[in-house]
Amino acid sequence: MKFDASTNVSVANDDGSVQFLCPACSKGMIVRSKVSRQIVVKYVCPHCGFEGPN
Repeated sequence: MKFDASTNVSVANDDGSVQFLCPACSKGMIVRSKVSRQIVVKYVCPHCGFEGPN
């Protein structure tokens, strides 16, 4: 089961969720729910500590 990187909410049935590698280190996996993306909740890479978006 996957969880949002910011809110720790399950994204199992979230059609708008995405997952991608950290844009800074390309090692940490970032999972974002549709709601977190829409309201621009910040996330932190578990590998390097990069904060995004912005």
